[in-house]
Amino acid sequence: MTNRPVVVGVDGSPPSLVAAEHAAQAAVWRSRPLHLVHGYLHPLGYGVPINPYEVGVPTASEDGRKMLEQAAAELVDRWPGLTVEVRQVAGGPGATLVEESRRAELVVVGSRGLGGFAGLLLGSVGTQVAAHGHCPVLVIRPPDRPIPTDGPVLVGVDGSESAELAVGYGTEEAVRRGGTLVLLHVAAEDGAAEDGPAADLLATAGAAARGSRPGLTVEERLVAAPKPDQALIEATGDAALVVAGSRGRGGFAGLRLGSVSQGLVQHARCPVLVAHPHAAAPDPTAPI
Repeated sequence: MTNRPVVVGVDGSPPSLVAAEHAAQAAVWRSRPLHLVHGYLHPLGYGVPINPYEVGVPTASEDGRKMLEQAAAELVDRWPGLTVEVRQVAGGPGATLVEESRRAELVVVGSRGLGGFAGLLLGSVGTQVAAHGHCPVLVIRPPDRPIPTDGPVLVGVDGSESAELAVGYGTEEAVRRGGTLVLLHVAAEDGAAEDGPAADLLATAGAAARGSRPGLTVEERLVAAPKPDQALIEATGDAALVVAGSRGRGGFAGLRLGSVSQGLVQHARCPVLVAHPHAAAPDPTAPI
């Protein structure tokens, strides 16, 4: 698909509108259209015996449409030239965005919110989409922070194929921002004697980033810490973005990077990009 959209889940809550602003910026950077998606459940879906809209959730019709159209109009005003499409989708919030990710360039979610996603915390939705997305997933943390303009793009490196993908995405993000790429490998303190292999791992990742984007400033950082996942979270304090693979191996003291990326989704001090590969484009000639 040559023009995959940037997709963002919008429910009218302040965190989701902040996410939409980040998504608009991402769409402009990528020269892609922006899709605002409002997910909702059918009144009797999933065995719920009452209409969930009676407990304060906006309806999927007029209220949702007006909310989406207002959000779209405000984004177009702030980002001239941006193409925005709005759509309401019947379904659970996480499942809706995971399905949207099959055809998306990027999916953006807020770190918390409620309303258009049937009263569920968007934090739980963000966790689900980050874990199961079929394209890169950007989780906006913290939910009330403006779009970061300063700070490097940080990438956790552990030598896995997933981390290699994260380095590639991180490189492109650093170029878009005109900033620095920081490659970080966190080892357990008792593994400090093995600095040689860790340094080689970082050097290999750094060479790949510099080779793909000559002129990009790349910093390689090796940190020994008793809790590698916490060390990575702390390193996000001065970053504009952190990129993590969806899976990994022993560079984080034997933890799967999936566990670390989930920790970042919940606790990072900057937006988190989970580096899923893009799903294969559907065959337009295949029968439906």
